[in-house]
Amino acid sequence: MTDAVVNLKDFFTEARAGRLTGIRCTQCGELAIPPKEFCGACGKRAWESVPLAGEGIIASYTVIRVAPRGHVGQTPYAVAVVRLTEGVSLLGRITDVPLESLRVGLAVRFRPLVSGGETMVGFGPA
Repeated sequence: MTDAVVNLKDFFTEARAGRLTGIRCTQCGELAIPPKEFCGACGKRAWESVPLAGEGIIASYTVIRVAPRGHVGQTPYAVAVVRLTEGVSLLGRITDVPLESLRVGLAVRFRPLVSGGETMVGFGPA
């Protein structure tokens, strides 16, 4: 499929169903996640959706101890940049991993987090 834009609504609909999807530029082959309007490599709007395995490693993380409004009762929790096996990175919340076990290089797997009708990107043990 070569829609002009693969939108965030579709990305999160797929994520809610447990499927992580990226976009690949049909002009230059650049892979991106989450969806965006223009290719950062060639500037074109020629995307196609591609399924991603959802597996990767933690590249960086932080533990949130003072949460923003709406997440106050959830602290402490971790957010990480995960480098997927396909080579792109994605920010997501870490679940089901004890905070003391977190480390750069830890293998994780995508899992959707659904709360109050909203879907978020999450990662748990591989």
